Amino acid sequence: MKIQPLYDRVVIRPQGPENMTKSGLYIPDNSKEKSYKGEVVAVGDGKDDKEMTVKVGDSVIYGKYAVNEVTISGDDFLIVKESDILAII
Repeated sequence: MKIQPLYDRVVIRPQGPENMTKSGLYIPDNSKEKSYKGEVVAVGDGKDDKEMTVKVGDSVIYGKYAVNEVTISGDDFLIVKESDILAII
């Protein structure tokens, strides 16, 4: 997969919802909460001579309504602005 986001955009591979609790109990599909975590797979060059904070391989938490969903070669990805990334974990 080759994708190069422009300016301050970041491409994220989203993580699926958790299947099991920390104590080992399975979570049924109808009770799973959507995850807002993912792994950065591509980063733009920045905007207005400001370097990007996140880098490829970082695990991040992103905003709920700030994503653009795309499918490339059968894989789902999200494209967000760096300012819509809430935290690096």
